[in-house]
Amino acid sequence: MEARHLRYAVALAEHEHFGRAAGELGIAQPPLSKQIADLEREVGARLFDRTRQGVFPTAAGEAFLARARRALDEIAAATVDAGRAARGETGRLRLGFIASALLDPLPGVLSRFGRERPDVRLELHEMATSRSSPALVAGELDVAFTLGPPRGAGAEHLVSVPVGHDHVIAVVSTAHPFAGQQAVSADQLRRQPLIVSAGEDEPAVVAGLRTLLGTDSSALGGATVARDVHTIIGLAASGVGVGLGPSRMRAVPRPGVRFCDVTPRTPLPDLVLSFAARDHSPVLRAFLDTIRKNCPDVGAALNDRLRHHT
Repeated sequence: MEARHLRYAVALAEHEHFGRAAGELGIAQPPLSKQIADLEREVGARLFDRTRQGVFPTAAGEAFLARARRALDEIAAATVDAGRAARGETGRLRLGFIASALLDPLPGVLSRFGRERPDVRLELHEMATSRSSPALVAGELDVAFTLGPPRGAGAEHLVSVPVGHDHVIAVVSTAHPFAGQQAVSADQLRRQPLIVSAGEDEPAVVAGLRTLLGTDSSALGGATVARDVHTIIGLAASGVGVGLGPSRMRAVPRPGVRFCDVTPRTPLPDLVLSFAARDHSPVLRAFLDTIRKNCPDVGAALNDRLRHHT
């Protein structure tokens, strides 16, 4: 029994006439009559009474048609669902991100992706680069935003593209002496209590700070360690010390703090978008399309990386 047999039976029941049903189905009447007869033999019961007034379902036919209509509805729904999945309109996306990515570009990207793909289930995991990189390689994440490209075993199978550039800046409370300065120097910072990221979470950031302040700097050794940029800013606002973090911290609208440039200008690792080169899922493709639309300057680099891994 095939789906067409179900469609033939339903059409015949609706039109109560072989000729009219055949016309709707786009086939000749004799083949339709034969297909219905074959169906009745397979079912083992007469499904239609043929009378001079028309063709009408029997009791067995009514029972058969009730399920046939539901089956056809399910087939139609399955076709729709398959098409939506193929277009990346349904499914799941597991995304790992560092907190500073929530300053830029994630808010715009997630907002747009949610509007355009409301039925995709987003699983968002805030995690440090040190944890998201191996999770991505292991297939526990579909995409990750990290500081610097993922490294270690399996990283060569990832596609990585920079989506943001940063350098070190300082954040202080409005009551701090630095609050009135446009820039502070490394020498000034060495004499201040500092607030920095955890070295085990973001080793590349700490490496940049060691370049700025010196590898044996006592200021870094006694610094307050914060989990993310929001905590760095909050502690600075509380007067705990001078927070050091990425320049994207300026995007945080926090009263009671001031941001200062740091000299010499010290670059930090790029904010990097990464995903598995072998992952061809429609949902990931849809997410990358959103990245292209929301971050046009990233699109060309992303396309180039994808060609390289093809």
